[in-house]
Amino acid sequence: MSSMETQSPHSGTKPSDPEKHVANGGSHDDDEEISPIEQVRLTVTNTDDPTLPVWTFRMWFLGLLSCALLSFLNQFFSYRTEPLIITQITVQVATLPIGHFMASVLPKTQFRIPGFGSKRFSLNPGAFNMKEHVLICIFANAGTAFGNGSAYAVGIVNIIKAFYGRNISFLAGWLLIITTQVLGYGWAGLLRKYAVEPAHMWWPSTLVQVSLFRALHEKDDQRMTRAKFFLIVLICSFSWYLVPGYLFTTLTSISWVCWIFSKSVTAQQIGSGLRGLGLGALTLDWSAVASFLFSPLISPFFAIVNVFVGYVLTIYIATPIAYWGLDLYNAKRFPIFSSHLFTSQGQQYNITAIVNDKFEIDLAKYEEQGRINLSMFFALSYGFGFATIASTLTHVALFYGREIYDRYRASYKGKEDIHTRLMKNYKDIPSWWFYILLAATFVVSLVLCIFLNDQIQMPWWGLLFAGAMAFVFTLPISIITATTNQTPGLNVITEYVMGLIYPGRPIANVCFKTYGYMSMAQAVSFLNDFKLGHYMKIPPRSMFLVQFIGTVLAGTINLAVAWWLLNSIQNICQDDLLPADSPWTCPNDRVFFDASVIWGLVGPKRIFGSLGNYQAMNWFFVGGAVGPVIVWLLHKTFPKQSWIPLINLPVLLGATGMMPPATPLNYNAWIIVGTIFNFFIFRYRKQWWQRYNYVLSAALDAGVAFMAILLYFSVGMENKSVTWWGTEGEHCELATCPTAKGIMVDGCPVN
Repeated sequence: MSSMETQSPHSGTKPSDPEKHVANGGSHDDDEEISPIEQVRLTVTNTDDPTLPVWTFRMWFLGLLSCALLSFLNQFFSYRTEPLIITQITVQVATLPIGHFMASVLPKTQFRIPGFGSKRFSLNPGAFNMKEHVLICIFANAGTAFGNGSAYAVGIVNIIKAFYGRNISFLAGWLLIITTQVLGYGWAGLLRKYAVEPAHMWWPSTLVQVSLFRALHEKDDQRMTRAKFFLIVLICSFSWYLVPGYLFTTLTSISWVCWIFSKSVTAQQIGSGLRGLGLGALTLDWSAVASFLFSPLISPFFAIVNVFVGYVLTIYIATPIAYWGLDLYNAKRFPIFSSHLFTSQGQQYNITAIVNDKFEIDLAKYEEQGRINLSMFFALSYGFGFATIASTLTHVALFYGREIYDRYRASYKGKEDIHTRLMKNYKDIPSWWFYILLAATFVVSLVLCIFLNDQIQMPWWGLLFAGAMAFVFTLPISIITATTNQTPGLNVITEYVMGLIYPGRPIANVCFKTYGYMSMAQAVSFLNDFKLGHYMKIPPRSMFLVQFIGTVLAGTINLAVAWWLLNSIQNICQDDLLPADSPWTCPNDRVFFDASVIWGLVGPKRIFGSLGNYQAMNWFFVGGAVGPVIVWLLHKTFPKQSWIPLINLPVLLGATGMMPPATPLNYNAWIIVGTIFNFFIFRYRKQWWQRYNYVLSAALDAGVAFMAILLYFSVGMENKSVTWWGTEGEHCELATCPTAKGIMVDGCPVN
């Protein structure tokens, strides 16, 4: 577990001008060496030192620790009302001073290990280098399920145990989580030659990481070093979260409109940050700012503007008109903003009553309760989701189709760039490693589907169909992401298809979605990491091992934490049975559960088809597909109007794609904080922003995470709480009430 590359003395990679094309191994013409992508030429260095050690004790220790810690924290937070996701940027910033500290204190003594011949090892082979740092961050990325927080398949275990009240064995849950994660790794391995090695597949998001690595490893002579700044903010964030996290929880959602109009249902619907439209709602809780949408400090301002425009159109224009103006689908019988499902009389739908002993729909009981109804916003969110899928496909085809096609062709016949040539200094990963991985994963998945079918419902042919869908979509989606930084979300397609083919079985539907869509999404994430390793000149076999070990470790810890919390917290995820200030409301799993009911148990035919209330929502597919065509025709008609191609309908329509479970409070805070830092501070204090912006984001995340864990173990497990006005929620009890005449709901006035 030490440096397994070499023991020659090293110096860190020398800072180099990206425009100078000097590298190890022969000489080529400049045109052959430089990357054809300008952004890559400006960001990624064209030098490499292959003698730098990467399999060091420091890398394994910090990497495994980071992976374990992040997978624990992110799974723990996923059940909370504000499910903060601790990203790899936190580890990227935090492990740098720790790595330098270990390099200064670990013994440099060399020793032999039996079985390794005359090769000598050391716990400290020299200065902490950038390649070790990158691999630590790849480990950490596995701990965040590659940006998703926790492994997607854990949601299946959560809804079975917490929402349906049924059982699934630990073994079945573990096999489901590991196979769905590793299956994506198999797809990624097969497609590396097409989506990573070609210079034209440049993966724009990786350049942010490359820039941050280079900035962190530059010499820091400032009086306020990044490490010192990180520590100060960490302590402040840690200390402050005691207030909104325990002593004064109302500060999480300051919905002052509700306080002023304490008797008005309409006012509370407008003003509630968690259960209404959130007009004027603010927060002093960083977990509410960074939940769902990630930290606003790392989102570019143009993305914040696009989200803001789409958010305003959806929340403050479309929803009020549909609810108060048109009363679409009897909207006033239900809350304006809710992810719950309802009967036609405004009562919460009793889902468990329509599930029979075989975990399938009981049609007689379903007919008793009647059709399922959605809140106005929830219905619109599905409509906008349909439009987003369709508009993404047509937008990418019209605005990026030629570029993608040209780059795809260039990737086959174009000459190698400097980065691909430098990577030839390292042993490549043999293709048979991926073939064996893919075959073994499929065999284990088939065993799961055949012998544990009573727990996961999905038939063997469903697995083959899901695998075929993933295989077909992974390459085009990867090419789109690699060239445009847009990843079309096709999860609704998998739900819709399986719901039509195999209705009445909720767990079969979510398993099909996980194997079909999430294995593809995982493949895209793996390919993104492979490209980061490509730019940073990380030995490919090291990448393979780190990604694989990190994925298995993180998935195992995710499930262990889920099992612990699901069996130790009473009424977890049941927000109607939990105390008002309980953080264990599981907003993500609530939406995942609703999706299993809508697409799996009841089926799309009884919701969006001829047997349901929301058949007209399918027209959003048509509108989404036509919208970009209109924008493209306007652009061609008025080519001098430079603002027209900036109209990005997939972003505008998908702006509220995280709602629900995200709430207007989250969006308000995210937009305000993001604008302050990525417009005003970026424009007027650029040097400060360049030095400290990402460090600030990482420290705020880490401080909140550590205090939340401390609070849970110190007072949460003992159920010790502070009871006063400031810990009784946001005080918007009437926000979930209907406004239609004659509808009676407990705790609500009757109109």
